[in-house]
Amino acid sequence: MAGVIDTSDFRKGLKIEIDGEPFEIVEFQHVKPGKGSAFVRTTIRSLLTGRVLQPTLKSGEKVGKPDIEDKEMQYLYLQGEDYYFMDTRNYEQTFLSEKVLGEAKNFLKENINVSVLFYNGKAIGVTLPNSVDLKVIKCDPGVRGDTVSGALKPATLETGYTVNVPLFINEGDVLKIDTRDGKYLTRVATGG
Repeated sequence: MAGVIDTSDFRKGLKIEIDGEPFEIVEFQHVKPGKGSAFVRTTIRSLLTGRVLQPTLKSGEKVGKPDIEDKEMQYLYLQGEDYYFMDTRNYEQTFLSEKVLGEAKNFLKENINVSVLFYNGKAIGVTLPNSVDLKVIKCDPGVRGDTVSGALKPATLETGYTVNVPLFINEGDVLKIDTRDGKYLTRVATGG
């Protein structure tokens, strides 16, 4: 353990370690009851498994500071179920499995820069940019006369991810996709 963190230093997004497992603070609330001692209600998410816990800690209690590091890395390629990344500073490579990446795999395109989270020297997760530009590889043409306001159709992107898009989108178009919710934002370029 790299050190300790006092409950008075808690803030949203802070990474802490409890029982040898790294967590991120999702929410916290300092509570000072009329009787008894003050405490902190927290909601934390495991950086390894994604499970959410809601422990209550005594005010002033100390938790561990995990040995974590964010590294700027470039996505290189997919081999089997492993996604390979390269450190942009020293060219070292690491990989993350499809299971660890979860939904993030839908937005990974070769040469995109991402932030890879390491815990005790092992890659455990990835943080994507808020949006990515992806090419439409399969999409039904918009039907003439089908002008229902807000009508959508499915489009398959170069990563294999399917997203609902407006009827005017065609194969070959490049779309900006929000990586946080997986939704279409805008058309960046038309195919041709």
